Amino acid sequence: MRPIKQKVSITLDEDVVEQVKLLAEESDRSFSQYVNLILKQYIKRGAAQEK
Repeated sequence: MRPIKQKVSITLDEDVVEQVKLLAEESDRSFSQYVNLILKQYIKRGAAQEK
């Protein structure tokens, strides 16, 4: 079962958007998929550091 998605709107620096677009393309993912992946990894690392 797919997780429920929620649409959000954020404002990012232009250079960040361009870099994420390139990285997403390299890994054959959409921009949104790649941002979601990055955020999940960041959150997981933060939770691991708190232990």
